[in-house]
Order: sequence, then structure tokens, then C-alpha cells
Amino acid sequence: MKVRSIVTAVLLVLGVCSVPASAEELEARVREMSKQIDGRVSLYARNLDSGRDVAIDADEPVRTASTIKLPIACAVAQFVADGKYAWSDRLTIRAEDKVSGSGVLADFSDGESISLRDATMLMIIVSDNTATNLILDRVGGDPVNEYLASLGFERTRVMRKIRGDGNQLKPAQGWTREGGRPENQRFGIGVSTPREMVRLLELLEQGKVVDGDSSRLVLQMLERQQYKDGIGRKIDQFRVASKSGSLDALRSDVGIVYTPHGRVAIAITIDGLPQIDYSPDNAAQKWIADVSLVLTEALR
Repeated sequence: MKVRSIVTAVLLVLGVCSVPASAEELEARVREMSKQIDGRVSLYARNLDSGRDVAIDADEPVRTASTIKLPIACAVAQFVADGKYAWSDRLTIRAEDKVSGSGVLADFSDGESISLRDATMLMIIVSDNTATNLILDRVGGDPVNEYLASLGFERTRVMRKIRGDGNQLKPAQGWTREGGRPENQRFGIGVSTPREMVRLLELLEQGKVVDGDSSRLVLQMLERQQYKDGIGRKIDQFRVASKSGSLDALRSDVGIVYTPHGRVAIAITIDGLPQIDYSPDNAAQKWIADVSLVLTEALR
């Protein structure tokens, strides 16, 4: 069966049997789908080739969870290009640096070291929390935010280092100036908007995050990301470059789907989930997968 036939068959199962004729119809369809999930949906998606897009509260600031690691990676690439740091710089892993949650560095022996490049890779492909904190310790959260501001982003900011997961939370540390503001405490480690995340993905595709080589490096990291429970869950017939995030009451995913009819950039956040569920069958993850499939077919 051809790829288009497979996609069409899945869309029929979802009750989306035709491509919407207008942006308004697509938005209405996605809003109708959002009634299936008990949580607040914020979404922006854009075909980077045709310019067709759809938005639901796309400019509202949202908690990023681990999707903030994508802007951090872009900032690191810029700092390396500027000569402030080198990809070969070594980061030492101390016992006090280790935090729980996703990743592997927390299981490394105390005193081991890792290159800045490898730490950045782990931060993206396995969402390594300890690697993220080591990077923020080295380059600083405020310089990351200054870099994001230089790109024109008004809301995408790092707030602090990661505390860990579950019952193994460490005290909050590494606050940035933005993170220290009382009105930003609710965002945790980072804040962004769906529209700004899609714009960052577009800059990567345009080779404008530092340069073409640096942009490709970050995109390659996103393609190798191992958590594909959201955008990439049902789109294995196309290349997907993505970064996901999760909290007890939140699921988010940002990424690009490379379809024959264009590169579709997507950013979705669902917050306010009533139940804690870290299984692959989390309802929000499955919803992100379903709506991503619809968006990649409809945005032509």
C-alpha cells in the first residue's frame, strides 16, 4: 500500500476523511478533537513550504518541560561558533550534579567527564536531566536567554536548572533573572509559546541557527530523539525531528515532519491533565499522535 493510502486509511479511522478546504475548517476540526482530551490544548503548526498554518492559543505562554532543551541546544551551538566554548570542552559529573529522571548520566561514576557536544546530544536524544544541568552550569541560563532574545523571541526563556523527578526532587537552583521573577515561578524550568517553538524549528530548517552546519547538527539530534510517543508515534513513514517533554499534568512535543507535500512544523502542549500517567498510553500522548497525523496530512 502506498504511503498516501496508509495515511488516508488512518484518517478515515479518526473520522477525518478529507483535507479541510480552509484554515478555519481545519481549526474547527482540531478544536473538535480537543474535546476528546481533559486538559488545556495550546497548538501551532505550519507547513514551512506552503505557509498554511493552524493555531489554537498559539501565543499563550506555556510550561515547556523538557522541550526547553531544544532552545538550550541552539544557544550552545551559537556559543561554540562564537568561540566562547568548544564542543570538546569536558564537563565533570559530580555526585551533587546528578538529578533523577530521564537520561543516563546520573548512573555514571562520580568524577567521570563528558564533552560538551556529547552532553548536548544526550540532552536531546534521551532528554538527559543531569546533562542539561551540567550545560547550564557551564554556559549559564542568562546568556541562553540573551541569545533567544537576539533571535526575536519574547517569551521563550530558561527559568532554572532541573530538580529531578517524582520524590527525588532537589532544591530549585540555577535561577535565571527571568526565573527569579515571581510571575514566572509557575513555569518551572522554562516557558515558551507554540508559535515561537515553530519559529525556532523554521530557523533551524533555514540554516539560520548559527549557520547551516550548526543547524543540521541540532536537527540530526532531534531526528535521533528516542521518545517518539507523540508527534512521531503514528508517522513512521516520514522523517521526524522532534523533542518532547512531560510533567505530571503536562505533555508537550515540538518537531518537524518531512512529508512529500512539505515540511510541517508542529508544537503542541497539553496542560492540566487530571491524572498522573507516565505509561506509553498516556491519553495526552495519544491525542498528540492523532492530531499530528491530521495536521501533517491537512497542511499542504
